[in-house]
Amino acid sequence: MLTPAPGSRIVSDESEVILFAQPPEVLKGLLREGVTRFDTLVLTDIREKNSSLLNSLEFPLYFFLFFSRGLAEKRKINLVGDADAITHAMRLLRFTLLGPTRDELDAWHTDDALKEEWLGVSKALAIKDDQGEVMQVQDFFTPVPFENNLAVAGDFAIERKGIDRYLVSCSGGDVFVDLNDDEAIVPPYPVPIDYVPGGLAKMGIEVLGGASGFSTDEPCTGLALCYNGDYLLIDSIPFLEQHLFARGISKNQISAVFLTHLHDDHCSMFPLMEMPHRVEVITTEEIFAMAMEKLACSLGWKVEVVREHFDLIRVRPGDTLNYYGLNIKIHNTVHSIPTVGATFSTVHKGQYRDVCIVGDNQNMATVRELAESGVVRQATLDNLERLYKHNFHLLIADGGGGDIHGDPSDALESEAERVVFVHVDEVPEALQTTFSVASSGKRYTLLEGDSTIYTSQINHYLTSWLAQPLPNRWMRNLLAEQEIYRYNTDDVIIVQEASTHGSVYLVLTGYCEVVRVDQGKREAIATLQAGDVIGEMAVLTGSGVRNASVVAKTPVTVCLFAEETFRNFIRHSGLQAMLENRWLLRPVVKLLPQFATLSSTVTDKLSRIAEWRVVEGGKSLWLDDGHLYVFVEGFGSIRHDDGTEEKIVNGEEFGWRPYTKPRAVELSATTDCGLISIEASKYQALLKTTPELNYQTRKRLVIEADDRVDWLLGEVAIY
Repeated sequence: MLTPAPGSRIVSDESEVILFAQPPEVLKGLLREGVTRFDTLVLTDIREKNSSLLNSLEFPLYFFLFFSRGLAEKRKINLVGDADAITHAMRLLRFTLLGPTRDELDAWHTDDALKEEWLGVSKALAIKDDQGEVMQVQDFFTPVPFENNLAVAGDFAIERKGIDRYLVSCSGGDVFVDLNDDEAIVPPYPVPIDYVPGGLAKMGIEVLGGASGFSTDEPCTGLALCYNGDYLLIDSIPFLEQHLFARGISKNQISAVFLTHLHDDHCSMFPLMEMPHRVEVITTEEIFAMAMEKLACSLGWKVEVVREHFDLIRVRPGDTLNYYGLNIKIHNTVHSIPTVGATFSTVHKGQYRDVCIVGDNQNMATVRELAESGVVRQATLDNLERLYKHNFHLLIADGGGGDIHGDPSDALESEAERVVFVHVDEVPEALQTTFSVASSGKRYTLLEGDSTIYTSQINHYLTSWLAQPLPNRWMRNLLAEQEIYRYNTDDVIIVQEASTHGSVYLVLTGYCEVVRVDQGKREAIATLQAGDVIGEMAVLTGSGVRNASVVAKTPVTVCLFAEETFRNFIRHSGLQAMLENRWLLRPVVKLLPQFATLSSTVTDKLSRIAEWRVVEGGKSLWLDDGHLYVFVEGFGSIRHDDGTEEKIVNGEEFGWRPYTKPRAVELSATTDCGLISIEASKYQALLKTTPELNYQTRKRLVIEADDRVDWLLGEVAIY
């Protein structure tokens, strides 16, 4: 048995190979391990783990068809799993391989000319059989659904022994596969991390990855555009969290994603469902709709439930969107499925800067052929030729070659100041003194940052932290004495038991860890990120001594406020009681099982709207359906309508409950009992604005009682 990537397994005999689970970029692991073929894919029971989806079939299918010669040899992949899951996987692949149907484009009100071009290009670039007909997704697979937990694929019998546990039998013997052994799903290649803070730019590009889905040592193509200190992602790549972390960019710094198209190496949207705030998705209605379908099929949840985690900003090719001062001009490209790119531009102090990100695009020779045959519109061809020649300050183009990607020579006539290629490990030697490659960790700055960026970030984060605007004069006083400090990865920011030195810290970029050492044992208390405040407890309690250390886990930038000024601001703004209540409730909320995995930002949001209730021993309290009640401590029981009683359990929820039936009961306290109480309306509002809380709440309910939830996706049509 072989582990090509964490979360997956290979089981084989002399003639057949089975791949259990397909975490993101598993293909890179297969290539690194020298695996040359497989015959069977087994879908997982658990759909996601550690912010990664586990049934990512697109690149394994490419591997089977082209590397393993499955297409040439007219073989099919055995697809093993529950019957519903098999339909989910095949519908997902239909979108990523063939794109939308005419009926779907009609339903999305796609412009007629654009619709015909997208359909024509997809047909022209699709895989075809010997008769020249487009091959459908069903042509690549032999579905093998579990029946009574048994599936037979080729010479192998696969018996499911539990959730993601299998006994695999063949003539050569038995092998037991337990996918639960892998708790962490991480990239199947090393991810170098930044140690030195890079600073925020007025406008700049940070490269999360620049390679193709077939590169074994480099992440897929993904960029982060920094504009006045906020980040707009250009696509959402596999293992997004790990790559952001490596660059020292926290989730709280991400405001939006510009989504170019649906392919797995660009559209790994699931991590954005676990953000502490709603991320705006800038793309076309068609690409967004397909992305939501893809997520729904990946998770096995209904589309409307997945969609509630995102805000769409609709654009069309030819549009120019002004996104808070950043102009985004959308263009169409020629790819196997609908794809867009964009030019991002701004003016600062009279300086105009622009960067064109072409997006995945067929080489221009083929685009011209498609235009001559009438498949591609002349306007599309003219615009693409313009992009490859225009004098941009930075041109980032598809240089991946192959059947559906660009050719670096397409940009030989470019007048851009810098031309950088993605989707490629290296450019041809003859062009290496002309062009460069966007490798992970590179930065391209178009407008340097200055202190004003940090001033605006401080205002934004303090307003979010307080959940209300700061009084103008207090903000001016705080900013008058603030100082900006930068820390390298692993630097100690605060030392346990040391004097506070009169400072309160606001994290502006990156992640840090709160650590306490007690009797020689190190305990990680919390992970903080941009927007979190450090040291406010000392202000509230007046202790003057740090009760824990804080260590930078990535490059970190912080703002230091004078403790006395901060204390006066808290006291004289009437915020003391509110912050003390939040400080007392935050660790209580964090210890509750339903909130234990939430980020510090979301835990803080919950503590803002929570109240502490005590029911004295011997007394009762009616837990109404206008509040969510979570039992925290003490001993007591609840009385049902039929008069029966049962003991109450820590973490148990009563009253109004999200996405399930209310449970209004009477609590009888044997000893003093403590509860968290949250108004239902406030909790509902928080769910709508906090994808991380929303997703984790729904996920927990599915695990606990899937017979009571109504958003699971049953069998679906592939077309």
